[in-house]
Amino acid sequence: MAQSVANRVALYASVGPELTHYEVDVEGATLARRGTVALPANVHYAWPHASRRFLYVASSDSASGIGGVVGRNHHVTALAIDPASGALSRHGEPIELPTRPIHMTTDIPSEYILVAFSNPSGLNVYRINSDFTPGAEVSQSDDIDPGIYAHQVRVRPDNRVVILVARGHDANGVKPEEPGALQVFSYRNGQLTAEISIAPGGGYGFGPRHLDFHPTQPWLYVSLERQNRLDMFHHTDNSLLAAPLDQQGTLGEPDNIRGRQAAGTVHVHPNGRTVYVANRASSTRDGMFVGGENTIAVFAIDGATGELRPIQHVDTRGIHCRTFHIDPSGRLLVAAHIMGLATSDGFVPAALSLFRIADDGKLDFVRKYDVEVGDRQMFWMGMVGL
Repeated sequence: MAQSVANRVALYASVGPELTHYEVDVEGATLARRGTVALPANVHYAWPHASRRFLYVASSDSASGIGGVVGRNHHVTALAIDPASGALSRHGEPIELPTRPIHMTTDIPSEYILVAFSNPSGLNVYRINSDFTPGAEVSQSDDIDPGIYAHQVRVRPDNRVVILVARGHDANGVKPEEPGALQVFSYRNGQLTAEISIAPGGGYGFGPRHLDFHPTQPWLYVSLERQNRLDMFHHTDNSLLAAPLDQQGTLGEPDNIRGRQAAGTVHVHPNGRTVYVANRASSTRDGMFVGGENTIAVFAIDGATGELRPIQHVDTRGIHCRTFHIDPSGRLLVAAHIMGLATSDGFVPAALSLFRIADDGKLDFVRKYDVEVGDRQMFWMGMVGL
C-alpha cells in the first residue's frame, strides 16, 4: 500500500555539490531515487527547519581535513521541501560563509542557524529571515573560544544550551597531541554566553567528534574519534558534569587494528533505549584497502542510569560509513559510505545500506544501493519526515 502523506520520509544524499532525493518506503525498507539539485559547492552538512518545509545546506569548495585545497566558495543555501513528495527546490539566495563549514544546525524553533568551522576552528550564528531564507550573522556580546578543530555544534532540546564539539589532534612526528573539549554555552536568542570547557584529563586522550542527546533524560553520548570510544555525560541546568559517567569501546576487535580506525557519527534511537555509533576504516596500501572495521556498534541504554551495554557490531557492507540516520519512526537505519575502494575481494562501491531496527534495538541488514561517486564523495546523508 502506498504510504500516507503523514508517514512519508525523504532521504537526501550528497555526491559532491549534488543533493539527490530518495523516496523512502520504511515498511518495505526500499529507496526510490527521485530528483537532484545542485548546490554552489560540495555539500558538507544539512539540517531541516523545525517545520520540515525547508532544508539548510552548508557547502564549500575546500577539501576536508587539514592540508588539502583551500577554497573560496562557502555558503549556506535554503532549499524548499515539497510537503507531499519531498522534492527539493532552491529557496532564495545563499549567504556567504567565511571559511569551510564542517557542521551546522538550527536552534530548536529554527529561528537561528549555527555553523561550526573546523580549520580555523570557529562558531557563527545567523538569523533565519521571516521568509525562511538564511540571514545576517548575529554579533556576539562575548568572545567565543572554539577549541581545537571544531567538528559539530548541537543545541540542547530545551534550547538553553549549545555544545561545540572540538576534536583536537593526535600527536604526530612534528607536533604533540592537541587536546579536545566540549565547549558549552548558555544560549538565548542567538547569543552564546557563559562559556565553559569540559575537557577530562585536560583534553588529552579525549578526541570528541559527535554527540547526541537522550530524548527524555539529562544524558548525552559522545563519540571519541581518536580513541574509538563512546562516553556518556550527565548534563545539568547550564553545563555538563566534568567527567563521563560511563565509557565503552566502540570496536568489536580492538586488538586487530590494521589501519586508521576512527569512531564517527552517533545517534540515540527515538525511544531512548539504544545508541548507535559508526566505526570507520579506509586506509590503503598500494591502492588496496588494508582492512578494518566498517561497522555500526549498538549499545543498550540502562533506563535508570543511562549507562551503556554493547549488544551488537554489524557490518555496514561498505567503506567508511561517514554518516547514518534513523527514520523518525525508529524502524529503519540507513548508512552512507563516502567512497568506493578496491579490496582483496574486488571493488566495493560507495553505497547506501539499509537495516531494519528490531524491538531490542539490534540491526538486521536488508539491502544496499550502490552509488556512483567517481572522484567525488558521498559526504552527507539524512532523512526528513514529511
